[in-house]
Amino acid sequence: MKITDLKCAVIGQNPVVRIVTDEGISGYGEAEASKPYLKPHVMFYRDLILGKDPTDVERVMLGIRRMGGFKPWGSAVSAIEMALWDIAGKAAGVPVYKLLGGKIRDKVRVYNTAAPFPMKDSSPEAYADNVLQTKNMEEGFTIIKRGIGFHSQMPHDVPDFFYGDAATGGAHPNRGLMTEKGLKHIIACAEAMKEVLGDEVGLALDCGPGMMVPDALRLAKAVEPLNLMWLEDMITGDYTPYVMADLYRQVTENTSTPIHTGEQIYLRQHFKELFEKQAVNIVGPDPADVGGIAELKWIAEYADLHGILMAPHGVIDGLIGLAAHVQMAATLPQNYIAFEYPGNNPDWWYDIVTGLPDPIVKDGFVEVWDTPGLGVDFIEEAARPYLPEGDEDFFE
Repeated sequence: MKITDLKCAVIGQNPVVRIVTDEGISGYGEAEASKPYLKPHVMFYRDLILGKDPTDVERVMLGIRRMGGFKPWGSAVSAIEMALWDIAGKAAGVPVYKLLGGKIRDKVRVYNTAAPFPMKDSSPEAYADNVLQTKNMEEGFTIIKRGIGFHSQMPHDVPDFFYGDAATGGAHPNRGLMTEKGLKHIIACAEAMKEVLGDEVGLALDCGPGMMVPDALRLAKAVEPLNLMWLEDMITGDYTPYVMADLYRQVTENTSTPIHTGEQIYLRQHFKELFEKQAVNIVGPDPADVGGIAELKWIAEYADLHGILMAPHGVIDGLIGLAAHVQMAATLPQNYIAFEYPGNNPDWWYDIVTGLPDPIVKDGFVEVWDTPGLGVDFIEEAARPYLPEGDEDFFE
């Protein structure tokens, strides 16, 4: 089998990759909805993979992996890797999890970040109302994560939130020392959410990036009585092209609140310092950014050797991305907690693919399906109307 073409179309807001072969088998991968600009970067790799056997996934990846980078520039490589595994599974007639060593769980836990109702404002009451509505959703999520601090509108909504001027534009542009008022506001919001969730639903907080070490430590110590699932990306994180393990370690070793980071990191090599210095308790690489499915599995195994837990990122990875998460999570070691459920997709997305269970999430879990490949494919005639101008030949 040989690769004859690589295509990319932005369907809705998600760049979707299609790898075409000479045996009529196509494979699909998907990048985050926040990256509609990614198509030219995907196509950069076309000539580097043409003519290669897509079922030799690692051989193909050796030719392109080193050319990626921290979020968002590892996304193209990651989506291509997903598509290669999709082909390999279809060619072998088995689900991808079989090619990754087999599953150790029949259903995978997911957590909620994207509720289908907006946050009214940045008050503790609004946060409590939002998570209560989420708790009552039919999916039965057992873990809920909400953005606070610099990963929210608090720098704009809360007067004198931090010692700086609230900026706009770009991904999470604010950074600085918080005022006592700002820190107390975050704590009040956390307490309000825990009040309504109780011990029935775990609560995680996405905090940054942008916090300074003293604030990160004060916050982590202050919320210890709440038994949070984790505090995420306080110092670095989303779209920061560095790790800063020593700074995280200053926080982690001085609190019982679990500390989490990693969604922006590309490749296993950049997790090594976090693990070997015991700088965090949990990492959340995204298969759509880290280098793909197998790359994340390797990271999970190495994390497990160091007693570090896994809660992969994926809130806007789309439905092909969801399929990749399910296949991957089925195989991860016992340090797996849950992956971030890709929610809030436009309704029409569910009409243009086949293979998803109904309902997708039940009691906070997704049943692992056994369809060959990733197990989710396009209904081509239904999807064609959503192809952008210039990409009408995506399925040809």
